[in-house]
Amino acid sequence: VSTMNAKTSSGGEEEASRIGNETLGESGCLGEAKRRQVIRVAYVIAALDLTLLFMQMGVMPYLAKSLGLDSVGFGYLQTIFGVLQLVGGYVFGRFADQYGARAALILSCASGSIFFLLMSLSTNIPLLFVSRLPGMFMHGIPGAQKVITDMTTPSQRAGALGKLGLCFGVGIISGSAVGGVLSTKFGTYVPAYVGLVGSLINTLIALVWIPSQTKPKSDHHMEENSTSQSASLFSIREILRLMKFPGVLEVFIVKVFAGLPIGLFMIMFSIISMDFFGLEAVESGYLMSYIGVLQMVVQGLVVGKLTSHCTEMTLLRLCVFVFAGVGLGMALMRTVWHYCIIAVPLVFAFSMLATITDSILTKAVPSSDTGAMLGICASVQPLTRTVGPTIGGVLYKEFGVSSFGYLQLMVNLCLLVYLMKSKIPLGEMKS
Repeated sequence: VSTMNAKTSSGGEEEASRIGNETLGESGCLGEAKRRQVIRVAYVIAALDLTLLFMQMGVMPYLAKSLGLDSVGFGYLQTIFGVLQLVGGYVFGRFADQYGARAALILSCASGSIFFLLMSLSTNIPLLFVSRLPGMFMHGIPGAQKVITDMTTPSQRAGALGKLGLCFGVGIISGSAVGGVLSTKFGTYVPAYVGLVGSLINTLIALVWIPSQTKPKSDHHMEENSTSQSASLFSIREILRLMKFPGVLEVFIVKVFAGLPIGLFMIMFSIISMDFFGLEAVESGYLMSYIGVLQMVVQGLVVGKLTSHCTEMTLLRLCVFVFAGVGLGMALMRTVWHYCIIAVPLVFAFSMLATITDSILTKAVPSSDTGAMLGICASVQPLTRTVGPTIGGVLYKEFGVSSFGYLQLMVNLCLLVYLMKSKIPLGEMKS
């Protein structure tokens, strides 16, 4: 039986490799060089998109304050943006499945252009709230993930998705720095003008360089025979259908809860950095840059190598174990230097968890549903941003910073026991 399974697995890998090399463009078969070029273009789009996103995130508090919006109103503004992203993530993924990765990227970039245009026109508080509406379809990273998922074989997917973390590092460093310089020297609205131009450039790049069809030819035949393909862009039934595939629900639960306590901590970080660490705004910016550099190092030098040598389930358990250790460290943390040390395993666990879970979940569903699955995955962070301010505020006010660490430790110990005892059925566990 084991011999037969090995042969089947080997045949499946060869078939997956063959399919991956038959990816179609508009008028024929894309070669290997062209396929790699398209993936690099997706990285460029993601990096520019994240740079613009972090640029506006750094400027938004100052713009809101200049318009007379208090801290409570700013919290409402952030919550509205989080809810829009939460709902829009899945809708965007379904759109990508039905109309293709290029159409989805163009939608994201065009929404970004409208977002920054409205932001540049926000001379009062109502217009500032209206400017958040296009955020529902601003999902550059899921769009790039969709392109990469369509253009890679299952065995290449984890490494290719992991490199998107480099784009995140570039975005957080360059976006924060550029936004601060532009707003300080030229005015609060200048980053919005730059964001508008950048989004238009991204739209043009996606239109010119991303082929209209990125899925393998064989996948289109499977789509025709796919079961339960709803025409609507938002369907609870479709979400439940995806969660019924073997291993999907179990891995998604780990994805949501493993980093939730740390996510709550990061949402409260601006307040914690001032009250607990006693940092000034400039020092807090340096700390964020340090996190961005760590992200680039981990994604560029660590994640890819581990995914090529270890099974995905092993790496998933490693992430949860490291997260538990990070929780213990945070519970004992007293100074900003302690946090700088803890940040190393924290960034590793965050990066590895995002990469591995996205890879596992996209392999576990049919290729016609990878966009929807990526959209559901992309909704995890907006969900945290939506409920985070309330839960994080209560934890910090009532129990202090150490409460985030103890919660992180307990949650991940439970998840580790669950992963060690459960037999999660994965179609392809070895990257």
